[in-house]
Order: sequence, then structure tokens, then C-alpha cells
Amino acid sequence: MGIHIPDSLVKVLLEARKIGVLTGAGISAESGIPTFRGSGGLWEGYPVEKVATVEGFVEDPELVWRFYDERRKNIARAKPNRAHIALAEMEKHYDMWVITQNIDGLHLEAGSKNVIEMHGNIWRVRCTSCDYRGENREVPLGEIPPRCPKCNSILRPDVVWFGEPVYGVEKAFQVARESDVFFVIGTSAQVHPAASLPYIAKDYGATVVEVNIEKTPVSIIADYVLLGRATEVLDSLLRRLREAWR
Repeated sequence: MGIHIPDSLVKVLLEARKIGVLTGAGISAESGIPTFRGSGGLWEGYPVEKVATVEGFVEDPELVWRFYDERRKNIARAKPNRAHIALAEMEKHYDMWVITQNIDGLHLEAGSKNVIEMHGNIWRVRCTSCDYRGENREVPLGEIPPRCPKCNSILRPDVVWFGEPVYGVEKAFQVARESDVFFVIGTSAQVHPAASLPYIAKDYGATVVEVNIEKTPVSIIADYVLLGRATEVLDSLLRRLREAWR
């Protein structure tokens, strides 16, 4: 059966040229990736903020890297799910950008090429002293904290911590302004600046489509609210589009 996709939405998508997509933790939850916070917002008795701030890193880089080593182990076991793959297939038919709050890299792994990772990527590292940036997929990490191959200073995860500016904001805002259709998938869109994107898209005339397991503040302004798992909704939507594309 699948999720009911309104005919009017299919018509809107067939006429669209530019599509923007904002994704959050909900799309990766179906790949088995645990949410950021553990029980009570603690990790091994430490507040999560302690292991996700510049101050915490300066104070105890080994603790922070042990936290991220655990997260990397969990994410390494995950694979892109059908929702990630559906978005990658849709990109072949549209001028389309995925803006994600996730750091797991699963959109890229699924084959999406136009991806803005606003909160960084857990598989990237950057030096605390020089301009080195690179990829590190060592699981588990052999050396904690890892060292820069250029200057031997301590590396940090290339992710955005509390209090740091996010990546790609200008491009994300441009995508929101220019989209004919703007999807909001697996996020309640309450963390700024990503939270403002659906509203910007709406103000500039986009059809806003929300995909989530429950209603959120975005539901009020969305033109379509498709309740269900991202995999099921995007499977059904892609099935309808494929029929029309033939």
C-alpha cells in the first residue's frame, strides 16, 4: 500500500525545476544511528555539552575524542537507507540540494552530490594549529587524540560544536529562496539557523512539504504534511514520480 501521496503534490513536483531538502536526525534514525544525546543528556556521566564545545576540547581533548570515537563506531555500522537513496535518485531529475543537520555522511554515501553539511562531517578532521583538513575513517581510532600529519598538533573533529557558526549558511539560504519545492524531512526545525529555512522558502513562494513521524511547528506553514517514516513516504513518492517519468 505505502503512504498516500496526493495527486496535486505529484503535479507540483513534475512542474518543479529546483528542489531544496532539509534533513535532520529522523532520516538517519532509520539507519540505526543513535540520537545525539544519551540518557538524561549525559555521556559516561558527563553533560553532552562538555564533550561538544571548544572549551571542553581545550580542557580535555582525550575525553572529547573518546566520545567521538564511540559515535564513529556507531555510525560506521550504519548504511544509507531507502530515504537517503530516494533523494539521491531525485537529484538526477532536478536542480536539487540537500541541506542536512546530520554529521554521518550518509547522504554523500547514498550518492547525493549537492549536499550542504551544516554541522560538519564526523569523518573529517581539522588541525587545531595549521590549515590541515582531511578525512579519517579509522575505527576505532588508533591514537587518541589523533595528530596532524603536517605539524603534529592535535586534530579535532570537523564538526560544529555548541557556540560555533554552522557551515554553508549563505548557500543554504540561497537554496531556500530559489526552490520551487522545499522538503523538511525528519526534523522539527527548531535549531537555528536551519530552523528558518522552511519559512524563507515559503516566503519566496516554494511549496513546503513536511515528512515526519509526527507534526512539528513546521506543519503549520507546510503545504503538505506527510506523516510516516521517511523511508516509507519517500518510497511512495518516488514510485509515483517514476510512473510519471516513464
